[in-house]
Amino acid sequence: MYRLTGKRILLGVTGGIAAYKTAVLLRLLQKNGADVQVVMTRGATEFVTPLTFQALSGKVVHTELLDLETESAMGHIELARWADVILIAPASANFIARVANGYADDLLSTLCLAADVPILVAPAMNQQMWLNAATQENLEKLKTRGVVILGPAEGDQACGENGPGRMLEADELALLTAKTFETNILTGSRILVTAGPTREAIDPVRYISNRSSGKMGYAVAMAALEAGADVSLISGPVNLPEPERVKVTNVSSAAEMHSAVMQKISDTDIFISAAAVADYSLETISQQKIKKSSDSFELKLKKNPDILLEVAALQSAPFSVGFAAETENLESNAQLKLRSKKLDMIAANLVGDNAGFDVDTNAMTVFWKTGQKQLQQAPKNRLARNLISLIADQYNGKNTNKTH
Repeated sequence: MYRLTGKRILLGVTGGIAAYKTAVLLRLLQKNGADVQVVMTRGATEFVTPLTFQALSGKVVHTELLDLETESAMGHIELARWADVILIAPASANFIARVANGYADDLLSTLCLAADVPILVAPAMNQQMWLNAATQENLEKLKTRGVVILGPAEGDQACGENGPGRMLEADELALLTAKTFETNILTGSRILVTAGPTREAIDPVRYISNRSSGKMGYAVAMAALEAGADVSLISGPVNLPEPERVKVTNVSSAAEMHSAVMQKISDTDIFISAAAVADYSLETISQQKIKKSSDSFELKLKKNPDILLEVAALQSAPFSVGFAAETENLESNAQLKLRSKKLDMIAANLVGDNAGFDVDTNAMTVFWKTGQKQLQQAPKNRLARNLISLIADQYNGKNTNKTH
């Protein structure tokens, strides 16, 4: 279930005896790498205490719509924006009815209205309540809005009856949650991503580099993998775990990154250049540590090869996507780079003042020859999935046009 690594799951618990199973589900989600926050309805607290989920998750459990202690740090809107997916397990007949009819009278129902992420609902109720026409109508309403209904299963129930209405078991719910992130929009495509900074040596102990953390590039690689692509990642020096099932090549300098890219580019359908490659390197690298000997010191630099420009200029160039980190004139600088390098797309974002580098969220504007789209501030992994969706639209459209 590698697709849960780094995913932010808002786990909603409503009133029902199946709430005890949610404790097992929480641990299973965490075991597979998910970051989980729990929201409970008042009815849920009658079956399992918030302390149980707090002890298991290591985080405060959210129960109140207007909580003065949490509102200052993470209000209900911020919590909705934090999540990659909302999973409600168990979902009672009452809660399903309230959400289907647009109620926002507690924290969990409000989050369902405020979040722009997939919502998964795992019903759990008496079999007659499940079969009731009102419940079925409410479920159909949710389905038409894109809500995914997980289950229920059939079997013995706490009330002593037998039939449909049992909540799915924790392992099945965890697997179905993981599959939410699998889109298959780039199945069969070979994608090469570059990420992180490069280091240009001055002497054996010093180098020139930049503030890139590699987080965006790594998130793009994972999003491409979830989209069904065969993904290779060429990474500069970063402090990040290697993504599972991604073929990683580690490099240090711009020259090494250039060499690694050119070795792989002939087998690439889409090239995404997210790395912050140094524009210049030292003309001469000292073989010994340079000693402090004067009040001033000069370094003579030479221009590095422009990897993205070189790739996009190839006779059989892959679909080429660049990144532009700007401190001013975002659109004009990005559009210039798009045209001058003959790229298919470019993702541009502002950096500086706690934006872009060394943070877990970002915002960007994506440009292509015939359009553009603003991607609002979001966690980088969600932003990466939105970017990959845009890339898939343009790449698949371009290839479709070639065949007609």
